[in-house]
Amino acid sequence: MENRVLIVDDDVKLCRMLTRYLGEFSYVVDSLNDPSEVEAYLASSFPSIIVLDVMMPKMNGFELCRRIRKISDIPVIMLSARGSVEDRIAGLESGADDYLAKPFEPRELVARISAILKRSEKQPEQAPDSIFRFGDLKVDTKTFRASLNDGELELTRAEFLVLALMVRNPYRVLDRDRILNELKGIDCEAFNRTADVTVSRLRTKLGDDPKNPKFIRTVWGEGYIFIAEK
Repeated sequence: MENRVLIVDDDVKLCRMLTRYLGEFSYVVDSLNDPSEVEAYLASSFPSIIVLDVMMPKMNGFELCRRIRKISDIPVIMLSARGSVEDRIAGLESGADDYLAKPFEPRELVARISAILKRSEKQPEQAPDSIFRFGDLKVDTKTFRASLNDGELELTRAEFLVLALMVRNPYRVLDRDRILNELKGIDCEAFNRTADVTVSRLRTKLGDDPKNPKFIRTVWGEGYIFIAEK
């Protein structure tokens, strides 16, 4: 099966360079210079991964990533000259799987694309035990859907990955390194708040009170534990 990459960047020269470079690694590449065209493209095409610039006219990459997440779980790598921790956190919160600061080595982008696609290919192996239920919470790790009280939860990919990790390992303490490993592909040394930020967002969407938790309890100095009853 071909691996198709969609590049969304208003820099035409960069798109041409990446198209040629990724083609040397057998990737089929489409590129769009106008972010407003992405949703129409996704209505008829199915890329394996999206490489998305942050700073674009008409619509920035954070907003576009949030729109993509409403209709698709396709992995997203963000590119940006803005490489601060705050920008990386913003990228994660908008639903990106990885964040690569410009300027970058094209071979590093290829390595990150390859790593993310390999993890995506492993998802079907979870099918026999893909549905987890804890009271009114239902998590389907095959379809990347979760619902609470029969209402679908709007989770980013990172939030869903952490929730899936927790429901697969209930009543066990998960330290921050284990959570970061689930989110591998992110630059963890510069992004050491990833685990806490993601868990905090997930708690909010679950309506969980950290002081009187129903789902996720903090184990101070160690990590988090999923405590919901089946």
